[in-house]
Amino acid sequence: MSHPYLSAVIALVQRAGQATLPHWRNDVVVNEKADASPVTAADLAAHHILEAGLLALAPDVPVLSEEDSEIPLSERATWQRWWLVDPLDGTKEFISGSEEFTVNVALIERGQVVFGVVGIPANGRCYYGGTGLGAWRMEAGGEPQAISVRLAPAEAFTLVASKRHSSPAQERLLEGLSERFGDLQLASVGSSLKFCLLAEGNADCYPRLAPTSQWDTAAAQGVLEGAGGEVLDLKGEALTYEARESYLNPSFLGLPQAAAWRAELVQLARALD
Repeated sequence: MSHPYLSAVIALVQRAGQATLPHWRNDVVVNEKADASPVTAADLAAHHILEAGLLALAPDVPVLSEEDSEIPLSERATWQRWWLVDPLDGTKEFISGSEEFTVNVALIERGQVVFGVVGIPANGRCYYGGTGLGAWRMEAGGEPQAISVRLAPAEAFTLVASKRHSSPAQERLLEGLSERFGDLQLASVGSSLKFCLLAEGNADCYPRLAPTSQWDTAAAQGVLEGAGGEVLDLKGEALTYEARESYLNPSFLGLPQAAAWRAELVQLARALD
């Protein structure tokens, strides 16, 4: 099963990723946005390609990009479908010279992710998927390979942790998981690749109890949901993307939907809420 926009969006994500590479590891100039987050010429180059390409693909579907997000709630609240775009997720990784930055595009319909595409410009890999569509990993020049979550730890219970972000609540959650599963293994990776690591069965859970924005998560959430995973808030309800005044997400957990330990994890999370 596929979606009529999916192949075109994959190609756009790959083009946008290529546009970031001349700036990578090349004395990139870093500017500061109003919220003190960094932005580079690479962010803007990818943004322009994605915005123009998505509007050409579907002129009636508006684009909400991190680099063009000053859109009033009164306007966004009327949207039924829209593109949610992070032209360069992991700008700090990009600036540091790491390969762990991504280009993210999700199609949202009535607050739900229809599908998401996550491209890794540095190596050409691409992840994509959505509920009912499946999930896939495609290497540069290769054929797509289906991916899926794992329902039980391979050895140690593996948590995907952010290299840059934690919180006291997250540390308490890790303590609770350690009591349940024993020694935990931590897999640190940047940007939206944390969801992708879970989606391809190389980790068991991704707790995020520190701030993220909607464009940080939507595309990779689509990949995870296509792979048999889900993203829940700390009340155990699905993370959704209805128009809100703030673009900030609540704290959330990424996990396999059919894991035997799902209820225990949700119970641990509710105690933190």
